[in-house]
Amino acid sequence: MDLPRNRFKAALKDGRHQLGFWNTIAGPIVPEALAAIGFDWIVVDTEHTTTEAFQVHHSLQAIAAYPEVSAVVRPVSNDPAYIKRYLDMGAQTLMIPYVQTPEEAAAAVHAMRYPPRGMRGMAGGTRASRFGMVRDYMTRAEEELCLIVQVETIDALAHLEEIGTTDGVDAVFIGPADLSGSMGHPGNQAHPEVVAAIEDAFTRLKAVNVPSGILTLNEDFAKRLRTLGSGFTAIGTDISSMVRDISALKSRMT
Repeated sequence: MDLPRNRFKAALKDGRHQLGFWNTIAGPIVPEALAAIGFDWIVVDTEHTTTEAFQVHHSLQAIAAYPEVSAVVRPVSNDPAYIKRYLDMGAQTLMIPYVQTPEEAAAAVHAMRYPPRGMRGMAGGTRASRFGMVRDYMTRAEEELCLIVQVETIDALAHLEEIGTTDGVDAVFIGPADLSGSMGHPGNQAHPEVVAAIEDAFTRLKAVNVPSGILTLNEDFAKRLRTLGSGFTAIGTDISSMVRDISALKSRMT
């Protein structure tokens, strides 16, 4: 059996924009439904959710029923233990939150690679290797692994190019919520200073040929960032969409 191809990573390399959505509701049903809708990528988030590590396995299985849709797993932190577990579960793309320096980016790369290039623990019978049936998995795994690092503070933006061009980093995700807080405008992602910083980050990343991405609920801003070179854009979260749509329905009926 050959190494499974990472369609998301291939699309980034080819410059094909990927439209995504955020899964925050624990369990496999919501990510499966989002995959059925036909998004290019679905984030299974464990940072700001109640989703536990063992539940990620079921979500990956649910999304895998739709081979044109890529799963992206966000661990709770830049922790080698979680990185190892999610890779063994078969996640091929990880989004690591709160990367502040090139050294922290390099640490994430190190955690994703097998020795001698990294520190990922070796286990033969995992879902990632199709339970040992993928030929040469341990020598070839990193070919199809994709690492996204999140830059989400004003201090991290000062190191943006260094972080983005760290060997083994495939893309940079700009975190607008934490960025707004670090700039003194907590929760106000639409503040002109925050918007300017985000747009500047996308321009800078394009200049060094590093794919960039974001989550924004503002459709016009999402379109604007695509013109600035966004490679992967998430346009909503399951919980926010549910609350908005149900609230609107209730308002219409009362």
